[in-house]
Amino acid sequence: MSEQGGANGGAGRPHPRLSVVIPIYNEEAILQAAVCDLREQLVEFGWPFEIILAENGSRDGTVALAASLAEKYPEVNSFSIGEPNYGKALKEGILRARGEFVMCDEIDLCLMDFYRRSLEILEHNEADLVIGSKTLAGASDERGAYRHAATMLFNGLLRATLGFKGSDTHGLKSFRRVAMLDVVRACLVDKDVFASEMVIRAERSGVRIREIPVRILEKRPPSINLIKRVPNVIKNVGKLFVAIRIKG
Repeated sequence: MSEQGGANGGAGRPHPRLSVVIPIYNEEAILQAAVCDLREQLVEFGWPFEIILAENGSRDGTVALAASLAEKYPEVNSFSIGEPNYGKALKEGILRARGEFVMCDEIDLCLMDFYRRSLEILEHNEADLVIGSKTLAGASDERGAYRHAATMLFNGLLRATLGFKGSDTHGLKSFRRVAMLDVVRACLVDKDVFASEMVIRAERSGVRIREIPVRILEKRPPSINLIKRVPNVIKNVGKLFVAIRIKG
């Protein structure tokens, strides 16, 4: 597993209060602009922060570009797991995070409105995990109809098989790190279903969860074809059904 930190390895910088974890895959076209914009907006919060770029199996220049950004900006760190595995990269990024609060984001989203609202909830101790829901009343999902339908079908599958009680598991999340570390470590699956397992295990563990509606408008088409994800999703949901509903 390759790793790249900021130019000074964070030396002399305050301990981050906020860690932003972003899995990246074939994002050479938008990575630099997105990271620079996110960094500038996070400075306005007035909190020490770190941005963790969790690269997973890119075939373009993403690895080198992420490393160069980490060299240029002390707040940016990057590592690569060397295989296309979103969930594994996200989990590793969360476990590396040092902040009191952790934000799980997507490079094509970075919605500051969600950052502000969710971090206010966490700061006021009103929840330990905040989920940005694309399907909650008041949300606006401006992706294609096909992707929206897939989200609804997947959520229905999670309810039927795993007893999921919320409205969404994928996408934006923020949480109090100490409240979620044991949940994250307990997760069994990776790839596309890791984020869902994390939310469902948090729900079953009694973690205080708040869902808030978000407006989703992506900056580019999905980097992985949705149809190609289906076999792995079904396999991992089955694995979770056995682990959670049968074995407990």
